[in-house]
Amino acid sequence: MAEQKTMTINMGPQHPATHGVLRIVLELDGEIIRKATPVLGHLHRGIEKLAEAKTYHQCIPLTDRMDYVNAMGHNLGYVLAVEKLLGVEIPVRAQYVRVMLAELQRIASHLIWLGTHVLDLGATTPIMYCFREREAILRIFEEVAGGRITPTYFRIGGLPRDLPDGAVDLVRDFVKDFPRRIDDYEALLTQNVIFQRRTKGVGVLSAEDAINFSVTGPTLRGSGVSYDVRKATPYSRYEDFDFEVPVGEKGDVFDRYLVRMEEMRQSRRIVEQVVENLPEGPIKADAPQVVLPDKEDVETRIDALIRHFKIGFEGFQTPVGEVFQSVEASKGELGYYIVSDGGNKPFRLRVRAPSFANLSALPKMIEGQMIADVIATIGSIDIVLGEIDR
Repeated sequence: MAEQKTMTINMGPQHPATHGVLRIVLELDGEIIRKATPVLGHLHRGIEKLAEAKTYHQCIPLTDRMDYVNAMGHNLGYVLAVEKLLGVEIPVRAQYVRVMLAELQRIASHLIWLGTHVLDLGATTPIMYCFREREAILRIFEEVAGGRITPTYFRIGGLPRDLPDGAVDLVRDFVKDFPRRIDDYEALLTQNVIFQRRTKGVGVLSAEDAINFSVTGPTLRGSGVSYDVRKATPYSRYEDFDFEVPVGEKGDVFDRYLVRMEEMRQSRRIVEQVVENLPEGPIKADAPQVVLPDKEDVETRIDALIRHFKIGFEGFQTPVGEVFQSVEASKGELGYYIVSDGGNKPFRLRVRAPSFANLSALPKMIEGQMIADVIATIGSIDIVLGEIDR
């Protein structure tokens, strides 16, 4: 009988470092990974199919749940796709507020990534700091939207209500304080010898491989490819703001870390510009057949009450056709594809989720490396299973 030279083990679906219910079948030669196969499906919730039974407005809360650390990003991608289908023009103030909240959400998402990633590598202090700063952002979300994790604040046609008094001051306080917080993180990690040895030269993905795997976001930019949807095909007035797209050189775990650290700085820069240049004006499009009326009108006017119920329960009719709209989410290019048959519900809704494509490159990054490097590499691509098993 031939001697077996490799051993097959399962990593997950309950392993804390797989960041969700992901299972990876690893074929090991000692501690060297010969083959890695991600196994999906443990979290599947059928969100895309569920959307076919709901009106366009009723679909918005579903998008929150796909990436629960980047709910604003998913809300934005979806409402932009529906507005593109309808041909509705959104007021500038509403677009600026959307950009501000989407960038704060990007920072919050990167903070969760940073804290959990370095925790996987054995550093326990940063996650305490990261949750502290994230809490400041969630407090802003709670003030503006009434919710923290799944705010569902964006609406088709604009925003449900304007920013409350004091919300901009909270944002200003965060923008003023955050740079020194990032400096603290970097003082702990960037020159840390242990962190560098766990991340440099680990999980390398070349630019060519990154493109071939359709990887996007910080994972792509860490490999040296300067592609960002906010620059390539600007949406929601991103062209009004000055910011840079950081890229790496070697495509390893350390480069992906550096890219996200700089992205947090750039997101803060965008938020600061929004706050300083926030225009006055309406926050809803002039499209009464689509946009829900103000709450004050619903409570005092019978015509607004009727319109509220009609749109809320029956929805609205859409033109026949299909649209695709992508945004730069915290994990990469997030796209919503909608097919309309002219009814009040999506005939078909499909999501191009960045985590799904990014995870496909994992075997390429870890095969031939040590088993301990799997932990560092998974953390560096920042997956969330809600996006993968939709």
